[in-house]
Amino acid sequence: MITMLGCLASVLWALSTPHLYSASEVIQIEQPKIDDDLAPSTVAGSSARRLQLIEQQLMARNSLQEIIEKYGLYADAADLAMWEKVDVLRRSVFINGVAAVREGFADDGTIAVLTISAEMETPELAQAVAHEFADRTRSLSRDRRKEQARETLEFFQRQEDNLIRDIAALEEELTAFRGENDLSIAGSLEFRREEIGSLNASLLTIDREIIDVELALSRIDTSNRAPTVQRQQADLETELTSLQTQRRLLDERRDTLADSLKTTPEVERALANYDRRLDQLQGQLDVISTRRNEAEVGFTLESAARGERLIPLEEAQIPDYPVTASRKRLAAMGGVASVGIALILAFLLDLGRPIIRTARQMERETGLMPVASVPQAPGTNARRDKSVARKRRRDAGKRGRAARMARKAEIGKA
Repeated sequence: MITMLGCLASVLWALSTPHLYSASEVIQIEQPKIDDDLAPSTVAGSSARRLQLIEQQLMARNSLQEIIEKYGLYADAADLAMWEKVDVLRRSVFINGVAAVREGFADDGTIAVLTISAEMETPELAQAVAHEFADRTRSLSRDRRKEQARETLEFFQRQEDNLIRDIAALEEELTAFRGENDLSIAGSLEFRREEIGSLNASLLTIDREIIDVELALSRIDTSNRAPTVQRQQADLETELTSLQTQRRLLDERRDTLADSLKTTPEVERALANYDRRLDQLQGQLDVISTRRNEAEVGFTLESAARGERLIPLEEAQIPDYPVTASRKRLAAMGGVASVGIALILAFLLDLGRPIIRTARQMERETGLMPVASVPQAPGTNARRDKSVARKRRRDAGKRGRAARMARKAEIGKA
């Protein structure tokens, strides 16, 4: 009975088990067409990490819900809530990556091949869902790389604009400071020092000439004629007056320049501070400009699809056979299990009611050797004995009735 019921249940279970079809699409991760040493990409991180982020986006609730609504998945399961359908789809899609061959001893996290598999109730749905996930993977990878390159470029452009604006503001501030301190000409402090040096040299020359003129006045030969002496004295005095006037003008100019240089240390410190800030900003601007050029090259590479790409190596095909076990095989396995359960139950029942069947078993169990063993006769069965007894009683009843009738007949004759 157990075997029969188990076989029937196995057949029903096999008929109720749905078939599942699996379709896979293989994506190859192609390396950049231009070497990084010539045109480096601004997309950082290994391909394994980027694909892991993409897989998390694909397996998000909103993404899976869109796919369920697009293809009408699990429409026949009206009792399932949307979150249950999302969970079933998440467990029906598999994304596996194959790492690229290492170069040396370091693992750079590069993925060579990506396989996306989907298990569905019909072959067409399996092929469509696998292809949909593959398309979304390629689209997310392309958009993510382009977005990262664009954000990098915009960041360095903003930094460059900010530095240019800071340099312009600092130059305006320096110009105003020069105007306030009469330093409109670059290097005017050095020019003033050089001018003071020139004035000192000119004063020294004029002093020498004054001394020469004074000596000439003292050496005029008074023995000459009076008009000649007077003319010489007048010429020398005129020259001396001119030299003294020049000396006074030069001396005033030197004093004016010296007064303007009294605040030179404070001005020099301020100018040095301005120069240092300008040099720092200019150095930062040079670095940011270089980075911005590299980011622009990287954005151009990603926009022109010259960077890392995901290309279909094997597109998903409609499967010919289901991946689940055959229904005949399931029914056969259930039948074998039923037979095994029946045998185990029979063995347990026999253990619950032990019976000694042979002389050897009795000797092994009790230690007593039987003198004789009488085999069970065919009529020793209790049910058979009862039927035989009933038959004998019927036969005896018939013979008794026949005897009584014979006696009655003899009595009648008598």
